[in-house]
Amino acid sequence: MKNRGLGVLVCLLALPLAAQRHKVSINAETPEGQLLQQIGQEEDAAKKAALAEQFVSQHPKHESIAWVYENMVHAYTKANQPAKAMEAGDKLLAIDPGDARTAHAALKAAEATKDPDAIKVWAVRTSDAARKAAQAPKTEDQEEEEWKAEVDFAKQLETYTEYSLYAAALQATDGKKKVELLETLEQRNPSSQYLAQAYTPIFVALQQAGDTANSVVVAEKVLAKEQNNEEMLLVVANHLLTQKQDPDKVLAYSAKMIDLMGSKPKPEGVADADWEKRKSHFMGVGHWMSGMIYSTQNKFAPADKSFRAALPYIQGNDQLLAGALFYLGVSNYRLKNIMDAIKFSEQCVAIKGNPYAAGAARNLKAIRSEYRVVQ
Repeated sequence: MKNRGLGVLVCLLALPLAAQRHKVSINAETPEGQLLQQIGQEEDAAKKAALAEQFVSQHPKHESIAWVYENMVHAYTKANQPAKAMEAGDKLLAIDPGDARTAHAALKAAEATKDPDAIKVWAVRTSDAARKAAQAPKTEDQEEEEWKAEVDFAKQLETYTEYSLYAAALQATDGKKKVELLETLEQRNPSSQYLAQAYTPIFVALQQAGDTANSVVVAEKVLAKEQNNEEMLLVVANHLLTQKQDPDKVLAYSAKMIDLMGSKPKPEGVADADWEKRKSHFMGVGHWMSGMIYSTQNKFAPADKSFRAALPYIQGNDQLLAGALFYLGVSNYRLKNIMDAIKFSEQCVAIKGNPYAAGAARNLKAIRSEYRVVQ
């Protein structure tokens, strides 16, 4: 993933630098002309930037103001003052929205700050400028090769803006910012190669950080396109279950997770025991979540079937096991399987400290009384 993105960067930097886009008109007999000469001749970046600021302050409407801003952007970039480089870039793009090279310089300045908000803003603005530049016709003073090089640069720059958003999303430490950058990339190009590369590592990072809300957002984006990631299926289904939302989707995702883990081959390098443990976890939770949904819907037969299927996989997980046994007791009572209802309720009560034990004990007492079953 990283190499592919860096390839774009190298390709951009390898293109021959074009002559300055903006023209300068110098009358050395005037104070402003003399100042323009100084700006053009100054090699020290900090001094060049200071002279450019002086010119902007004194001659804001001069016909060469775009040229001055262009020099200012590059001077501040060279002087490692990214905030001022972006400010100058903003002013230049207000004059010339199709200046892709200046937009690129401002984007690089934003990347230097590592500020996800600044990167998002400048990636979008650079993308806009690149699109304008890629569609611009050849001007009278351009050579054919020069024009083609600019169009090619603009097209590559458009791809680079996608990489910039992708890299920033990976690097962002705030989950909300990660999602915002991903969504911006998705809006700019829904078929970007970097979207597919970004989803899984960002989902994993959010999960590791305990950021369930944003990991669900990322997972749902993936599941809307394809459903072959068991972790994402589990996270979204469990979120919907706990939030009591969209039971049909919980059932669909649970079923998909069960089917997926039943047919998915063991990844290379994973021990057999570890893979069986993983399969058991996902299949057990999948059946358990289905049983929970059916129980809330009073669909006792499918609830009984789902929980019975879950039992072999959730042994040792008292939290899941207690809930499954409680609802198996309820379902089998409603299905008139009285001895099974008693058996499952007894097993639930036997799990110490579980939140279902008191309810199971009451149910057990009522069933025995109703059917005169001696303990």
